[in-house]
Amino acid sequence: MTDTAYELAQVNIARLKAPLDSPQLKDFVDGLDPVNADAEAADGFVWRLKGEGNDATDIAVFGDSWLILNLSVWRNTDALTAFMYQGRHREMLARRREWFERVEEAMVALWWVPAGHRPTVAEAESRLLHLRTNGPTPHAFTLRTSFPPGSPAPVTGEVPEGLGCSA
Repeated sequence: MTDTAYELAQVNIARLKAPLDSPQLKDFVDGLDPVNADAEAADGFVWRLKGEGNDATDIAVFGDSWLILNLSVWRNTDALTAFMYQGRHREMLARRREWFERVEEAMVALWWVPAGHRPTVAEAESRLLHLRTNGPTPHAFTLRTSFPPGSPAPVTGEVPEGLGCSA
């Protein structure tokens, strides 16, 4: 059972293989609005960061114009997982290698925030850097190794094969 005083923040970043307006990324860009609408309609969705448009592709992360960002808040890990591995999002996730560079370092981080808190890009960058340096901890973790709110003990979860947590 999830403590309702907390919500789950998630950040994922990806390094583009080509500019967003390139033919190579057309299917990805065309899928953003429908997938974002699916997220907003999903059970357990709370909030997502938006830039000038209906997505966050214009928001800088780590000062690198080839990185794109997704930052959102969910009721809990079950709600996030249910959304991630079904429907259009799953289809896009399965095609991520067409659009994004393979990166060895952590590109996804999760952490608990007080209910109602909306994380900033700086906070998300800090959590990713913490995860990269320390591995999964209660401060920043992954779906494979998560921590219930306030718990120092991890919970190991299953991620569907071929759909790992990195972009």
